[in-house]
Amino acid sequence: MPVDGRLARGDATRREVLRRAVDLASVEGLDGLSIGRLAGELGLSKSGVFAVFGSKEELQLAAIEAANAIFTEHVVDPVPASLTGPDRCRELCERWLDYSEARIFPGGCFFFHTCAEFDARDGRVHDALVARSRNWTRLLVESLDGVADAEQVVFEIEALARAANAFSVLYGDADAYRRARTGIRARLAQL
Repeated sequence: MPVDGRLARGDATRREVLRRAVDLASVEGLDGLSIGRLAGELGLSKSGVFAVFGSKEELQLAAIEAANAIFTEHVVDPVPASLTGPDRCRELCERWLDYSEARIFPGGCFFFHTCAEFDARDGRVHDALVARSRNWTRLLVESLDGVADAEQVVFEIEALARAANAFSVLYGDADAYRRARTGIRARLAQL
């Protein structure tokens, strides 16, 4: 069955807008997104972009979903299913640090920035960020199945990884990721 040209163009427009939106949000936050700005930067009509998303909030929610897909592609999917326990957790953390350090998003980790932006707010955007963050934390905790204090270990690991992103972005600290890797490896080696 042939694909309607309008649907294909709409999908292409959606992907193009979302890629630019996640890059912008990683630097300026989700509040920095606007349909008019994205349309102007991409040479699209404002009405065309509005037709794809309908509102700023829908654009923000779609950006979270798109950023999560990119994160999953770079961090979760490459980890072999055969890895279990601390080895799986270590590999997930290595990929997470690689993703942040490589600046897949220009502002570092998309979720570090946007979660801080919406942490004290209510609403659908906040709830989507919380759900995504809880899923990531749960994945790390589940990788440590059988470890007595898995939630504490994951809390410490997440603190190190978040600090690496913050020190790297804010201070330009070139050693932040190395120090986080050292700390995470040491903590997991204790298990």
